[in-house]
Amino acid sequence: MDRQNLTLLTDLYELTMMQGYFKNKDRNETVIFDAFYRTNPCGGGYAISAGLEQVIQYIKELHFDQEDIAYLASLGIFEEDFLSYLKDFQFSGDIYAIPEGTVMFPREPVVKVIAPIMEAQLVETAILNIVNHQSLIATKAARVCYAARGDGIMEFGLRRAQGPDAGIYGARAAVIGGCIGTSNVLAGQLFDIPVKGTHAHSWIMSFPDEYTAFKAYADMYPHACILLVDTYDTLKSGVPNAIRVFQEMRDAGIPLTYYGIRLDSGDLAYLSKKARKMLDAAGFTDAVISASNDLDEFLIDSLKVQGAAITSWGVGTNLITSKDNPSFGGVYKLAAIKGEDGSFIPKIKLSENTEKVTNPGNKMIYRIYEKDSGKIKADLICLVDEVYREEDDLLLFDPLEPWKKTKLKGGSYTLRPIMKQIFKNGKCCYTSPSVMDIRAYCKQELDTLWDETRRLVNPHQVYVDLSKKLYDIKIQLLDQMSEK
Repeated sequence: MDRQNLTLLTDLYELTMMQGYFKNKDRNETVIFDAFYRTNPCGGGYAISAGLEQVIQYIKELHFDQEDIAYLASLGIFEEDFLSYLKDFQFSGDIYAIPEGTVMFPREPVVKVIAPIMEAQLVETAILNIVNHQSLIATKAARVCYAARGDGIMEFGLRRAQGPDAGIYGARAAVIGGCIGTSNVLAGQLFDIPVKGTHAHSWIMSFPDEYTAFKAYADMYPHACILLVDTYDTLKSGVPNAIRVFQEMRDAGIPLTYYGIRLDSGDLAYLSKKARKMLDAAGFTDAVISASNDLDEFLIDSLKVQGAAITSWGVGTNLITSKDNPSFGGVYKLAAIKGEDGSFIPKIKLSENTEKVTNPGNKMIYRIYEKDSGKIKADLICLVDEVYREEDDLLLFDPLEPWKKTKLKGGSYTLRPIMKQIFKNGKCCYTSPSVMDIRAYCKQELDTLWDETRRLVNPHQVYVDLSKKLYDIKIQLLDQMSEK
């Protein structure tokens, strides 16, 4: 089977529901589903959208080949007429999405699918699988990079990722979130992103002594010479031997373009400060000190506060797995069904948990910026037929606590719709930027957040408001449901 065909990357109940629709409903009934999430990951104040390029690829390749049909038939739960229908199945609907690298917030439609109900149902699982994972890792990477205060972060968690795909696409997402590169060579090839790396302790141990190992490595890679100094004794052996090699390179007239040491164990704050003094005293003031060893945003932030002399960081396990928050929690809910007159009838899901009550209807998102600072003031979820003008006053209110209101004077803010159309009538109408271009865009997006929203602990939450029209529809549906 063609590896690109991920059609059966779905939960069985998507297919059993499809057969149910096929047997009991108008299979061409058009519906709207929203994919969104309810809580920012890692206790943060935002998330980063990622994974759209893979969603596009999945939708383009969506079809049931002969092996798929044969397997489904072997399960003994699908009837011949339904299986026959699947032979010519293809996606024919519209998809809108928040582009990759965009800052996003809870309850906003990350992906909106408008399609015949059978098609919209089938794509649920794969869309969530792709977007949940990559958005999670991109968000984690953005937090780690923020903690590093401008230092370079390299992603090198491939060996700890939950399988090859998680390692490959996690590396992609990490670069979108701000990492300068990855150790994952296949990800570098697939996505044209920088690959970086040095050597392991085994390299040192395979030579008669540490100096000989350093010297051999420097001879091979004189223009990218980062030496791992903690195999035996960091301050008594590793750093002195590195300095000896650097001095020999300088004496031989070899340009020291990018060189330095890496610490992978011990008290990184103490060792880096001692190593910095030793390197500076030897005249190598521009030598890089990089560090690894189970780092995350909180440890990096702490090391920064302690004055660690580290300017380059390698982050593996805690980044590629988002160890403290290993799932994103995105969901996919029915929002509307097209009526006989062509208009969409809003639908709502109720729950005893307030945060699980959905927002109905065919929606779009406006991002509202403070005009003077360019920072995000709030997001506004509204219906697609609503029009807002920047010269008009705008009243915002908290949909959970509607008595909390903010009035923005016309001319004091700017508006930007943040969803793009990706598919139209089953055909892709969007071109994904390169990963490095998405990374640059993501940096611009992050710069629109206030520092209070980006802080690692107890961040300020950006308001996601509903338009008055959408809010009234939601309340009306809630009232109708409560009367039943």
